[in-house]
Amino acid sequence: MGDLFFSVLRRDRESLARTGIMVTSRFQARTPVFMPVGTQATVKGLTPADLMAIDFPLILCNTYHLYLRPGSEVIKGVGGLHRFMAWSRGILTDSGGFQVFSLRDRITLSDEGVTFRSHIDGSEHFFSPELVMKIQEDLGADIIMPLDECVPHDAPEQYIRESLRRTHDWAARSLRTKSQGQLLFGIVQGGMFPALRKESAEVLTASDFSGFSVGGLSVGESKELMYHVLEETTPHLPEEKPRYLMGVGAPEDIIEGVARGIDMFDCVLPTRMGRTGTFLTSLGKVVIKNARYRNDGQPVDPQCRCYTCQKFSRAYLRHLFMVDEMLGPQLATMHNLYFLRRLMDLIRHAVEEGTFSRFRRDFLERYLGGGESDLP
Repeated sequence: MGDLFFSVLRRDRESLARTGIMVTSRFQARTPVFMPVGTQATVKGLTPADLMAIDFPLILCNTYHLYLRPGSEVIKGVGGLHRFMAWSRGILTDSGGFQVFSLRDRITLSDEGVTFRSHIDGSEHFFSPELVMKIQEDLGADIIMPLDECVPHDAPEQYIRESLRRTHDWAARSLRTKSQGQLLFGIVQGGMFPALRKESAEVLTASDFSGFSVGGLSVGESKELMYHVLEETTPHLPEEKPRYLMGVGAPEDIIEGVARGIDMFDCVLPTRMGRTGTFLTSLGKVVIKNARYRNDGQPVDPQCRCYTCQKFSRAYLRHLFMVDEMLGPQLATMHNLYFLRRLMDLIRHAVEEGTFSRFRRDFLERYLGGGESDLP
């Protein structure tokens, strides 16, 4: 840990899409890259071997949840997150700020940090920027995030200005106190106001962060507004460092994010959908519990090469969900994550071949315009 090599390899001529490579002492990732979310030090339903078979170079774990249970000192005591969860590749931890600020009726905010009550037992805790750095040092993640305030999408401009001042101060304090062995990304905030996003980017890029995250999007605003704010933000981030759009992972949002210059994505969407029986395919979403699949002997996606689609029929997968067998969510999660990993491969190939604009148009037309009635 400690050193990051990042290089842009190809750029699209008609958008801000690009491919690149990230290299640390622990992992190597081709970008754009999607990171599965392992909130509680596990990607729900899958083993590390499953994730490695799908070939993910890094995953995301959650600072807030691991601080509460089992405790960062427990994880440090057994050798850090990698050893704790038997994952030898990259780990990114978020700061826990999003989770803390989602508890708005349970927090007290000041320039020093935020006091909050646990969603588990109501106990009181305090996060300062320095403590969040210490927790993530104990966890031993490769890439870490500073404490920031994630404001509601409809927050007024004056409030966001005050929040930005605090967030920028916390970022500077985090940079001063972080472990030298970890890579710290700055988080650009600014609500839905492009001018404030530009200001936040300019403040943060004046400091020596290893990369830059765009936070505070996909928090209730329309997709059109999210895309607009994003395209007004990324041009102010340095070309030579990775750009990470936090908490975004719908296929259409990934493609539109890549078109606006984003290199890294994470989201619970593919695993959450998998647990409820929704499969991602190039023709849109398949809800496997629908009665039409009761006698269907075809794979969910005949074009997919994942383990689920190679081995099991729609009828069998529907049966697993209807009888509440745990294998159903596991196989659906495996498929959805494979789908997103394969999507990233296709995006990179399109950028490298100079065909991204056509790929973007064709994929979105099929994915958003298709439906279960179009499945073979």
